[in-house]
Amino acid sequence: MPDTLAQRLAAFAVASSYDRLPVEVIDSVRGRVLDILGICAAATPLETSRAAAAWVGAQGGVPHATAIGVNGRVPAAQAAFVNGVLAHSLDYDDTHLPSVLHPSASVVPAALAAAQAAGADGRATIAAIAVGIEICVRVGMAGYDSVTGNSTFFEHGQHATSICGALGSAVAAGMLLGLDEDRLVDVLGVAASMASGIIESNRTGGTVKRLHCGWAAHAGVSAAQLVALGFTGPPTVLEGRFGFFQAWLHGVFDASAITDHLGSEWSVPGIFFKPYPANHFTHAAIDAALELRAEGLAPDEVASVTVGVSAPTVRTIGEPIEVKRMPETGYMAQFSAPFVVAAALHGGSGLGLGLDDFTDERAHDPGLRALMAKVSVEADPECDAIFPHQFPAVLRVRTTDGREHVKKVLANRGGPQRPLTYDELATKFTDNAGRVLDGDAVSSIRENVARMEQLDDMGTLLSPLARLGSTPASPITASPDEPKEDSYV
Repeated sequence: MPDTLAQRLAAFAVASSYDRLPVEVIDSVRGRVLDILGICAAATPLETSRAAAAWVGAQGGVPHATAIGVNGRVPAAQAAFVNGVLAHSLDYDDTHLPSVLHPSASVVPAALAAAQAAGADGRATIAAIAVGIEICVRVGMAGYDSVTGNSTFFEHGQHATSICGALGSAVAAGMLLGLDEDRLVDVLGVAASMASGIIESNRTGGTVKRLHCGWAAHAGVSAAQLVALGFTGPPTVLEGRFGFFQAWLHGVFDASAITDHLGSEWSVPGIFFKPYPANHFTHAAIDAALELRAEGLAPDEVASVTVGVSAPTVRTIGEPIEVKRMPETGYMAQFSAPFVVAAALHGGSGLGLGLDDFTDERAHDPGLRALMAKVSVEADPECDAIFPHQFPAVLRVRTTDGREHVKKVLANRGGPQRPLTYDELATKFTDNAGRVLDGDAVSSIRENVARMEQLDDMGTLLSPLARLGSTPASPITASPDEPKEDSYV
């Protein structure tokens, strides 16, 4: 029987020890761990973060790993869930193009939790994260349609980030639990039945998307643990007649995206870091608006704005336009092209726009709302020709005196063409983590990530974040008639 796709991926995983990783992959993993931990820290005050922590705190179980926001350790799968929720909640996590996946937000939490449970060292954890991210991306790319220039997962309303993230997280966790090649095939077979996620909330609201990467990380760790206890999966789980790609993509996929140059060419270093805490489709529009502001354009001079983007992104950041022009929450504002353009033209914070720009108060700011009402979003042919290898934007601003300003941003900051410097990435981490941690804790995490391969266990790395625990491990007892703020309803 020829090797199946799962068998090829499992063989790749066991062959990818730390010593065999390219230097640029190791460096990239360090950066992604630092980025994710900063985002997790910044996300702890969110209501959804408290809800995730409260849910896990009520479950009980063997204390193996750190769940940020929960006092004491919890089972590894539960820790992966909480930290995955936090990692994706601010829409500040990295993006792979053209698959449009956010791979680190599930794989890093899953790997760190599994590493704590297994007592794995930094070298093993780096290798597992690298492999998990690579698998997540390659499975996602198998569902990329080069003819339409879009992910078929997204065309079907599926959140590829969490669906593919469950598989990458599972292999990463399995590696750290010491599973052999055959068992890693089983891990993929089990995790595929746990993969899930739909993306309607991007269009019309709801916070469920924040849960997706947490559930993918939870599924990954759970799958690895279940296989370690004896569960098995089909070796043809991916390409089989009733397998993963049939279930999600109606059997239309590109197997070569998984197998070509597997182990010799890595996607990990080319994944885009996010400079702004908003949907990645909005970033070029932010840059364009910031450039116009820097050139002297004032908000009160604006008569109308047209945001030209690639056609597939309009529905996410421009439809329904009446909703995008009046976001009810800071979270909805992260998916609104009218909001980000208005906020950027009014000035921002951080690396351009920061977390302080995406609050509920800012979403209702009268000045921003007045400007949002003047913003339209439409497909632009020049952007279509580039998407999804970049998320470009062409901003056309008509001023009250009849002039037109055109600003084109055709390559995203944070990617290979316009990379963030180490200092910029460190600034992002410090801004995020410094919101809830003191200077010593921030420095400790930065220093430990920098020497991650020298750490004997991941508890050392996560210990400053463990101090953020505020939710006790206790049953949920709130009355349904009188729900409490942190209760699970």
